[in-house]
Order: sequence, then structure tokens, then C-alpha cells
Amino acid sequence: MKVTVQSSKLVKPAYDGNASCNSLFAKADAVPLSVFDKANFDQHIPLLFFFRPPAPPGAVLEAGLAKALAEYREWDGRRGADAEGNPVVVLNDAGARFVQATADATAPGAQQDPTPEMLSLLPNSGGDEELLMIQVTRFTCGSFAVGLSFLHLVADGHAVFNFLGTWGQATRGVAVDPVPVHDRVSLFKPRDPPRVEFEHWGVEFKTRQENAGYTARQQNVLHPENDDDDEVVVTMVHFTRDLISTLKSQASTGAPPPSGRSYTTLQCVVAHLWRCMTKARGLSGSQITRAHIAVNGRRRIRSSPRVPDGYTGNVVLWARPAMSVDDLMRRPLRETMEVVSREISGTDERYFRSFVDFASSGVVEELGLVTAADAAETVLSPDVEVDSLVGLPIHGADFGTGTPVFCMPGYLPVEGIVFVVPSLPGDDGGVYAYVALFSRAVNAFKKCCYSLA
Repeated sequence: MKVTVQSSKLVKPAYDGNASCNSLFAKADAVPLSVFDKANFDQHIPLLFFFRPPAPPGAVLEAGLAKALAEYREWDGRRGADAEGNPVVVLNDAGARFVQATADATAPGAQQDPTPEMLSLLPNSGGDEELLMIQVTRFTCGSFAVGLSFLHLVADGHAVFNFLGTWGQATRGVAVDPVPVHDRVSLFKPRDPPRVEFEHWGVEFKTRQENAGYTARQQNVLHPENDDDDEVVVTMVHFTRDLISTLKSQASTGAPPPSGRSYTTLQCVVAHLWRCMTKARGLSGSQITRAHIAVNGRRRIRSSPRVPDGYTGNVVLWARPAMSVDDLMRRPLRETMEVVSREISGTDERYFRSFVDFASSGVVEELGLVTAADAAETVLSPDVEVDSLVGLPIHGADFGTGTPVFCMPGYLPVEGIVFVVPSLPGDDGGVYAYVALFSRAVNAFKKCCYSLA
């Protein structure tokens, strides 16, 4: 597939007096990053959305984007610092990158592994000063793709999908819903007195020396004598409704879940993937392996102040179930699911509030701690990281031809990372998992995934 860029420009907000954002935000010079923003990955995340034909005219999409940026000024700003040196997004209307391109092929199918070739469907400005970059690619079949690259420090997936929905609404000329909420200060104030009820040093935060030590340990996982075997390959696994039902049936064999509730689809999928990835890697013994699972705090924080659906920043922490490799591989699947379920459930409002109190206490700055979400990590073994798009407003974007046919992560070659994406509209209700592993582990991983013995 050959992709030809037709145009690349910075799109700035179009203020027409009808923007729904509050007047204080409209007049603000900068937006401070919250404690959740600063704890997240300092990297651009690639996502691809595919739509049915016909593709709207480029001028219409560009005009809609300009209107959406008037509602979400963060995305056309730039990184900066306030007078005290705290990180902020400077609201200077510098613009978001907007690329229009054509491909000499039909659109790829949903059940396709992300490959380096798909990087051509994503925008590339030659730098990362732009917080948001978008590429619209038109295929010969008349359908089109929207490739998105956004800085995770600014927003999480929920907020980004809301922005995409706003872009679609602005393109179609309908009211913005949900209305964006930009207040990153009052929503996450520490309690008085603060109550740090959980351990956060060594979990969300580490010393610089600990991070450096982890990077050095990564090299022990690699096999430089065989470069081909060290290539990271992203494999798509389709968990059909029947496959998920079988997993849940296996988990219910024996004692029921201690919580009294059945395990969720995500818990079943994560437990199975974690085991198969560990087996495919050839790990064994008493070594500890962890699954870092992103948890959306919007559903967890229930007391006042609650986080509005239209909040534009990050509200994500990670559940971290851990097991020895031997226990993970030898004990019944239901025990792995229970460990996963317990840790996800435990990342609740108390945990989120405790994190706010710790991160706001001054300890992070005093001790020079850094976020454990290290964008420089390229090998996660023996751990895995799971980011789920299930339950997010993924199908909210509609530019006049309907919601996305499917969504997938861009090619992100980080060994051990997993993206879980909901099935297509009208599909069987399953999910797709995109798993990044070294090529030498892929065959064993696939064999394990579809074998439930």
C-alpha cells in the first residue's frame, strides 16, 4: 500500500461566539497538568479509525476540526511551565497538525495485524511539539481512515474519544455533547487532612535510579545474536462470544467467585492473555510477573466532586495483579481471574483519593521521584501492560457517514503491551486483543490462545 500525502498544515481554532467552553477557560493562558496527567506516559499514542464511504470533503473535515479545537483548546496548545516550573499546556492556539492523504489500495480489514506499513496511515510532523496530530487517508474503495496521534500527558482515551465525537458533531453541525469540562484543579484537590491509605512510592512513582535499573534489566531479555528473533510483532486475537463464554465456564468450575459476581469479559481475557504471553515467553520458576491494567477513574470516583463525563484530562491509574510464573501457569484459570478481579476492584475510589493525597503532598518533588509510567521502556517482560478501550465512547465519532466500522491501535512495537478493543458494530459481541511480542514467541502464543485445555 502506497500512501501519498496531499497536504499537511496546522489547523487553529475557529471562534464563532458559540463555543460552549466557559469564559474562564476561553480567556485562560494555560492549563495546569493534574496529578493524574503527570503520572501518565509522556508519549504520543497512535490510534486508527476506519469509516464507511463516502469520505467527506477535506474542507468540511478541516472546518469541523477548527470548531472542535475552539471547544478543546488544549489540543492546539503547546507544552510549557508556569512561574513555579510546574508543567502546563500553554493555550497559544498554535494549532493541531492536520494531514490529508490518499492510498492506492482498499481499506484493510478489521481482522488484520498492525504492521509497520500502517505507520503510513498515521501523521508524522517530524517532531512532537504538536500535542495532537491527525491524518485522514482516503482509500480506492471510497472509505477513509482517521489516524490519530495524541500526547497521553494531556488526556486519556475517554477524553480523546469525546474530542473525536465533538469533531464529528462540529462537522455535522449539531450541538456538542458531552460539553467539555476543563477544570483540572478543583476536581482533584487533596483532602484535609490528607489520608494516604495505600503505597504509591514504588507503584505509581519511583526513583530515577529504579527506572534506570529497570531499563538496564531489559537488555537481559533481548537476544542480540539473532536480530530477526528480536523483532517485535503485533498479533491480533479475536475473542468471540463463544470463546469468552468458554473462558467464563472454566472459571466457574469449582468454587464461585468470592465476590459473588461473575467475572467480566475483560477479567477473563486479561487472565488468559497473561498466561499465554508468559508461556510463550518461556518464563518459569518463582519469578514474579505483573499485569498492569489501566483503570478508568471516572467510574470509580463516586463522591463529590465527581468527574464529569466531559472532563478533558487523564483519570487513569493501574491495577497491578502479581503472581509467580509457576503459580500463573500451574494453578487453575479461575485463580488467575480472581487475582485479576481482586486487584481491579481494589483500584477503587479510596485508592484514587489516596493517590491524589500522596501526589499532592510534596513528597514526589522533595525526593525527586518520577512516574513509573516510563515511555522509554520498550521491553516489559516478565510483565504485561493492558489498555482496554472497552466501555469507552469509541463509537461516538460520526462525520456524516456513520460511526467507525472498527478501531485499532497503530503499530506500537513495545514488547508486552496489549490493547483490548470492542468488537465491530453488529458483530458477535466479542473483543479484539492486539498483543506485542518478540517474533520468536508468536507461534507459541497463538497456539496457547486458542487452546483452552
